[in-house]
Parts: sequence; C-alpha cells; structure tokens
Amino acid sequence: MVQTFKTLTIIVLVILVFSSCAERQDVEACVEGGAYGFLGGLLHGIIAPIGLIGMLFKDDITVFATNNNGFWYAFGFLIGSGGWGILAGKSRK
Repeated sequence: MVQTFKTLTIIVLVILVFSSCAERQDVEACVEGGAYGFLGGLLHGIIAPIGLIGMLFKDDITVFATNNNGFWYAFGFLIGSGGWGILAGKSRK
C-alpha cells in the first residue's frame, strides 16, 4: 500500500512538472509608452466583462493590462470590477 502511494505521488508530481511548462510570451510590444495606473485599472475593471467576451474571439485582447504600475492598477481594477461584492449594495424595502 505504501509503495503504491509513493508511485502514485511520483506520477502526479511528474505530470505536474511537465504540465506546468508554459510558453514564454514576448511582452515588449505591450510595455511601450506609459504604464497604466489607478484610473486605467478602474476603467479596465469596469469593462472587464466585455474584454472577457472579446478574449474568446481575438488573441490580442486581454482583461488585465500587462503594462501596469503594480498595486495601484490592481486596486483600481478590483474596485472597477466590483471587488468581491464590495460595491454591490443591498436594497432594503
């Protein structure tokens, strides 16, 4: 039983290692110009559902900007996309 568990664990680890190899993407074309900040993230968060649908049909559309300034872009994106329901109000009658 222990030998079977070890064998299964090794097989799963080998599968994980080989399946985790991702193709390297060239992002130099995306990082030209200024980086997106808070307002860019806010806008991208608001239009994220449209971008998600667009990603199904075109390869050059993404939801999250590659050329961003980090935390503030992510914070704006989170607020713009509704941020785990933070902005969703509960109506009371």
